[in-house]
Amino acid sequence: MPQKTFIPLENNPEVMTKLAHRLGLSPALSFHDAYSLSDPDLMAILPRPASALLFTYPSTATAEDHYNRTNEAEGGYEGSGRGEPVMFYRQTIHHACGLIGLLHCTTNGMAADFIQDGSDLDKLVKDTIPLKPAERAQFLHDSEMLETAHATAAESGDSTAPPLGEDPGHAFIAFVKGKDGHLWELEGRRKGPVDLGVLEGDEDVLSDKALSLGPLPFLKREEEAGSGDFRFSCTVLAPSIEE
Repeated sequence: MPQKTFIPLENNPEVMTKLAHRLGLSPALSFHDAYSLSDPDLMAILPRPASALLFTYPSTATAEDHYNRTNEAEGGYEGSGRGEPVMFYRQTIHHACGLIGLLHCTTNGMAADFIQDGSDLDKLVKDTIPLKPAERAQFLHDSEMLETAHATAAESGDSTAPPLGEDPGHAFIAFVKGKDGHLWELEGRRKGPVDLGVLEGDEDVLSDKALSLGPLPFLKREEEAGSGDFRFSCTVLAPSIEE
């Protein structure tokens, strides 16, 4: 049987916000473009506290080598249930990394408190909390609700969607401050969630410490490798701005 394949999503705040709200995240939270992760003036316009970063990086030889080495060194992960530090979703659908990243952002940390009762997202969380990673991944794979919502979101971006099955050349990672105060790196290709360290109570995912532990090392590796590929983007899940 051929692998199930989705059309890749853009890391576009409008696309991601519409998808999150359609699934059942409260309108009180939205995704926002982070035009810089180092310029104080550009970062100052972002609403706080920020509960998650949805980060895309180019699938360069440097990035893939880092991924393969770190993933190989990790132990197995079989977390499930209420004691799981964060909800983790393995990706078994080709090119669904944007959807998996969005689920990681919206069902963990502060954002989880903004899931509307009885919504599709609420039902998904309740159905998958007791499942082991492989079973949870199969649940997402088989979900007609997610497939329909994803297809609608994929058609709403600013750029032309690539042909089905064509490699988009980038990957998504979610960086989330869990309710345990730790910064978590969540990517569906990994064996499990990666604990990057403890953040203080007043530190969110846009704090200097969180950025230095999370997305900035990806930029630094490409700079040091001299690849010249800086197709990075980042959206921030944070309070909505009233228009």
